[in-house]
Amino acid sequence: MSTVDAAAYGGERPTRVAVVIPAKDEAERIEKTVTASFAIRGVDIVVVVDDGSSDATAALAKGAGAIVVRHRSNRGKAAAMATGAKVVHMREETTHAAQVTREGHVLKDPARALLFIDADMQESARGAEPLVEAVLDEGVDMAIATLPPQEGAAGMGLVVKTARNGIRKATGFETLQPLSGTRCITRETWDSVQPLAAGWGVETGLTIDALHKGFWVKEIPVEMSHRVTGKDLRSQLHRANQLKDVMRALSKRRSLSPNDPLSEEGEVRTLTGERPEVPEFVEERPVTHYAIPSVEKNAQVKAPENSATEPTAESQSEQNEQ
Repeated sequence: MSTVDAAAYGGERPTRVAVVIPAKDEAERIEKTVTASFAIRGVDIVVVVDDGSSDATAALAKGAGAIVVRHRSNRGKAAAMATGAKVVHMREETTHAAQVTREGHVLKDPARALLFIDADMQESARGAEPLVEAVLDEGVDMAIATLPPQEGAAGMGLVVKTARNGIRKATGFETLQPLSGTRCITRETWDSVQPLAAGWGVETGLTIDALHKGFWVKEIPVEMSHRVTGKDLRSQLHRANQLKDVMRALSKRRSLSPNDPLSEEGEVRTLTGERPEVPEFVEERPVTHYAIPSVEKNAQVKAPENSATEPTAESQSEQNEQ
C-alpha cells in the first residue's frame, strides 16, 4: 500500500465523481447501467463512450441522461476510457471558465474522480459505491472492485494468472482480480499513468503504473455482477485477445518485471510507496570502435598498440593457458 497522497502532486482531493462507461453493442443493458450509475453517491456526470457500436447503444444511453460520445470504429477499451476521461476534463474546464469572479479570479473546484464501470453491469452498477467512498473519504488513489464469483464463468484462468503474476513481480502487490475494469481513480493518479496500455491490457498497466508512481491502490469487495465469458468460439477468441494485450502491457514494462509472468517463481519487486527519485547521471567512459573488415578479404582486426582498452577476463584466461 502506498503512503503518497494524490494531493502531494499538486491537486486537491476530489469531492465529486464522473462515471465513464466504455460500451460496444450494449443496447440491451446500457440504459439500466446508466440509471444505476446516477444513483451512486457523488456522481453528477455519466459519460458513455460508444466504441463503434452497430446497435442503438448511443441513443439509449443519451435517453437515460448520459453524455454520449461515439467512435466511428472500434478502437478498444483503453481508447474508450481515454476519450471518456477527456470529455470529463473538457466539461470541467468549460465550467471553470464560467466561474470568474469580478476580480478576474477563476474559482476552480477539485477535479472529479473517475469511476470506470463496465457497460453490462445494469442495476448492479450501484454496487460500485464503496469504491467512491474509498477515494472520497479514505484517501485511496485508485480503488479496484473485486466481484463475487460469477455464475456461469467458464474460463481456465490463464489470463488472470498472467496478469496477477506480472503485477506481483513488478510491484509486490498481491491482487485478487487484476482484470477488474470497475475502478475509481483520482484525476492526479490518472494523469500520472499516461499513456495507457493498449486494449485489454489497460487494467494491468494501470495497476503497475499507479503503484510505481507511489499512489495508494486498494482492492475493495463489491456486490456487482456482469455478463460472463462462455466457452464458445467467440469467447475463446476474446480470451486470446485479452492474453495478447496483457502480455504486451507487461512487456512494455519489462524494466519493472522479470521475464516470465506466467511463472509463480522469480524475483519480486516490492514498492515502498515513496516517490521515485530522479537517477543521478553518470558519465560513461567513451568506447573505442573499430571497423569490421569484409569477410571475403579474410582480413584480421588488430587494435592499435596505444589502445586504452583493458584486456577482458576471457582474453587473460586464454593467455594464461598458452
